[in-house]
Amino acid sequence: MKIATWNINSVRLRKNLIEKLNQEEGVDIICLQETKVQDQEFPLKDLKKIGYEYIAFRGEKSYNGVAILSKIPLSNVQMENVAESQDTRHISAVLPDGTVLHNFYIPAGGDEPDVDINPKYKFKLKFVDYMTEWLPKIHNNDDKAIIVGDFNIAPYEHDVWSSKQLRNVVSHTDQEREKLNKLRDSLGWVDVAREFVPMDEKLYSWWSYRNRDWKKSNRGRRLDHIWVTPELKGAVKSYKTMPHIRDWERPSDHVPVVIELK
Repeated sequence: MKIATWNINSVRLRKNLIEKLNQEEGVDIICLQETKVQDQEFPLKDLKKIGYEYIAFRGEKSYNGVAILSKIPLSNVQMENVAESQDTRHISAVLPDGTVLHNFYIPAGGDEPDVDINPKYKFKLKFVDYMTEWLPKIHNNDDKAIIVGDFNIAPYEHDVWSSKQLRNVVSHTDQEREKLNKLRDSLGWVDVAREFVPMDEKLYSWWSYRNRDWKKSNRGRRLDHIWVTPELKGAVKSYKTMPHIRDWERPSDHVPVVIELK
């Protein structure tokens, strides 16, 4: 079974890219973030035609929004209002074998890494703290669970093009990285990417639209993550990002991250 996470940056605008991904990779489950559409306008019929018969989604106009597109049945769909916010930033479902799949869209956090002057940054930190406290309440250490999504945090030195230059830039500040590491440690979550790609190797999933030639400048960040509980670590067969998708017509600034499980 293949599971992907992808900040699609408007599901209606890029539903053709979802079809192209399915044709190329044959992904069984795609977790989307930033769908940017109200539920009544979600392109449900179009996505079912692509092959995703089981779909769970929640959205809002122009902002946020998450969805799980699946070729296999989903049950017990849940939606948490993380940090008491009404933003549509979480959705989860149970897979046929009992594995719980969570899809999160952590806030970007604005520009200034200062909680006293930037409420967006303050909310981002609060959001991660909430996840750290909430997930252990609903899961045990021996549960089968997966969390995926656009975390908007690049936690390690080689998850960004220059750790030194980005140390005070939102997404790679010490405060964000420490909180994300605390979240990871809360249930012993396994960061699948770094199980397959050495820590000293650069690894990105996002390249800004501001770069005229994203490939030449290669100033990326690893913002998109897939974590599994220790119970599932041995089931993960492979991991990859798909940077060539950044070159597709009218692409998202994020590319899919894909794992395969036994």
